Amino acid sequence: MSADKATKPQIQGIYETHLTVADLKTSIAFYRDILGLEFAAEFPERRIAFFWVNGKRNAMLGLWETGTGPLKMRLHLAFRLSQEEMMQAPALLIGKGLTPHGFHGEPITEPIVIGWMPALSLYFNDPDGHSIEFLSVLDDEPDAAFGMRSYTKWKAR
Repeated sequence: MSADKATKPQIQGIYETHLTVADLKTSIAFYRDILGLEFAAEFPERRIAFFWVNGKRNAMLGLWETGTGPLKMRLHLAFRLSQEEMMQAPALLIGKGLTPHGFHGEPITEPIVIGWMPALSLYFNDPDGHSIEFLSVLDDEPDAAFGMRSYTKWKAR
């Protein structure tokens, strides 16, 4: 074991993240019924709820109700999906009344590819305007010159 590894923890990933929401009930329904996350617990007296992301050993999302105050922080959160799920995601989101969009806010019907990674990606907003991303890293070689364009254009390179 190197001296560096002995003095630093070996972080394996991010376990949990938290979002502030205006209405906890609305957000619980969105993350449970629209995104399909597994509901873990709600603590109404504290106005918070938790969801498991791919099981309790993998990751957790916390939602904290802040009410309708004028100061809101909008955040970004990316969920990892398989490539197959990514290809189905636009139609599923549209079917649930959501608008998937690319990195620049343009409406899309298929994932975009972020060439420098490369990864399939698409964005949409939750009820509080938080930026939610679905992402799937591709096995292809990176191509930074590609930029961020449709999967169809990626495959046609």
